[in-house]
Amino acid sequence: MAVALPSLFTVKAASLDTQQRLPYNRQRTKPKKPQNPTTLSPTTTTTTTSQTLTLSNTRDSSISALLSRKIQKPIREKLEESYLGYETWLPVAPKVEKPRSIYNAASLAYIGDCIYELYARRHFLFPPLTIEEYNNRVMAVVRTEAQDAMLQKLLTENYLLEEERDVLRWGKNSGSGKTRTKKRVGVAVYNSASSLETLVGYLYLTNTKRLEEIMLKLGFSCVT
Repeated sequence: MAVALPSLFTVKAASLDTQQRLPYNRQRTKPKKPQNPTTLSPTTTTTTTSQTLTLSNTRDSSISALLSRKIQKPIREKLEESYLGYETWLPVAPKVEKPRSIYNAASLAYIGDCIYELYARRHFLFPPLTIEEYNNRVMAVVRTEAQDAMLQKLLTENYLLEEERDVLRWGKNSGSGKTRTKKRVGVAVYNSASSLETLVGYLYLTNTKRLEEIMLKLGFSCVT
């Protein structure tokens, strides 16, 4: 008669390592080690230098020349029916009659920075470019120095209304903590750029038609 003997080996489930492991692959290749910079070929060095000079030339170009494009001028009669070149602006701005009674200047500059960059990205969307070239062109017009130059253009040509100038003064005197950008460009330029962002955010909430007129004045397009 066969007698069941107790098993000599007991398999216990692991209590800690419960994650599923990938199967072993003998043909798995190891990642290649990065190439030593000292062993770069002359061709690679020449290419890198050429790309650096191209980027430098792009940044040194004037803002007006960068924004200039041979496009059809927008039809002024359609400004009331369109926004950013489209029939409907999405996302729709919240209806706020007196933003200054609800938000501080920093809050309006926060949303204004987003809207300003959207105009820049929309402007350079046509003709199609590489992502790197998109970023280079957009960064050239959204940096602090460029925004300061944009605002000086509006002030020099006396294009802004008294209410809009009041918003600029409010945004410039809002004050903010120390940042690397403020240290790099100076307090005056930084505050000027912040006041422009505040105005953009203010008009986004109160008067999108006027906002589009100002952005068109600065050179941003809303047509293909």
